[in-house]
Amino acid sequence: MDISNRTVLIVGGTSGIGLGLARRFAAAGSTVVVGGRNTSNLDDLETVVIDVTDTDSIIRAREEVLTNHPDLDVVVTMSGVMLLEDLRDPAHIAQAETTINVNLLGTIRVIDAFTAHLINLGNGDIITVTSGIGFLPFPLMPTYGASKAGVHAYSESLRAHLTGTGVEVTELIPPAVATAGQEKLNPAALPLEAFLDEVAALLTETPTPKEIVVKAAERLRWAERDGTYADLLEQRSQSLNSLPIR
Repeated sequence: MDISNRTVLIVGGTSGIGLGLARRFAAAGSTVVVGGRNTSNLDDLETVVIDVTDTDSIIRAREEVLTNHPDLDVVVTMSGVMLLEDLRDPAHIAQAETTINVNLLGTIRVIDAFTAHLINLGNGDIITVTSGIGFLPFPLMPTYGASKAGVHAYSESLRAHLTGTGVEVTELIPPAVATAGQEKLNPAALPLEAFLDEVAALLTETPTPKEIVVKAAERLRWAERDGTYADLLEQRSQSLNSLPIR
């Protein structure tokens, strides 16, 4: 994938991996628009206010972006929440509903809003963002893993639907990256800049891989294939001991 001279919308790019990716595209010479609910902390990139749980907000953002950038040819869906849940407590349904609404339905809403434009353009890229947890669950965040597994399956189907349109679909599968407190939950979280270096190298390969899997994510992505799934899941299940009354 060429990451220079592109016009890129990164929804959910106001912090963390999304913001880092936005700055990588910009540094490569692309025009970048960052979307999010709160864009007040960004003054070095163009922004648009967008709430992925609100269809009207997405449509308003689409009209604003396409009016200013009719050549938009890359859409990245980054929005996500990562919430802890105790499945023994029925009250966890609130966290589950929020997670699905943002992570899975939010991704679908954004893609739907821009697919027709990209097809009419005749070329372009959609980048979805899942997680290693979508392939090897972290039981303390059950619906997060389910939502990311859902985005993976949706990405596979989307790629099939867009065959022949000139629009490519690439799935980014991060491991734990040291942003948004991940370094506290996981001391082994990959430093952001090291992660972005690997992503940029993989993303610019020819042909572009269907999945962008950095080395730290390989053990998660391929755990079932490698026969390590059961042992790794048991290890990760120890996190449940941090919940009350265990």
